[in-house]
Amino acid sequence: QLQASGGGLVQAGGSLRLSCAASGRTFATYSLGWFRQAPGKEREFVSTLRSTDGTYYAGSVKGRFTISKFDAENTAYLQMNSLKPEDTAVYYCAARDGRLITSEVERAGAYDYWGQGTLVTVSS
Repeated sequence: QLQASGGGLVQAGGSLRLSCAASGRTFATYSLGWFRQAPGKEREFVSTLRSTDGTYYAGSVKGRFTISKFDAENTAYLQMNSLKPEDTAVYYCAARDGRLITSEVERAGAYDYWGQGTLVTVSS
């Protein structure tokens, strides 16, 4: 089970750190991803830290967001800086057990487990 937290209301230019905690499983062999869904829009890829190697970011967040994972804590984080109103969305963490090939990284259907989502609202 994944539990996302850390969302809230922040002004444009501010920062938030989202957390994704896992229970009943260990993170060491999992790829961890973050997706978001804005009102009236489809869920979109934000970032992934692949278990084998590499971090991936959507172009819209690259340079502003940082994904990390601490296996000892069974927790992943998404540090979000320089937030913009267009970052407003429900953010979901997701995990994939096993190998995640590059072409799957941005595909929501490639992930096995999902958290419940945490709302991020950025005011202008």
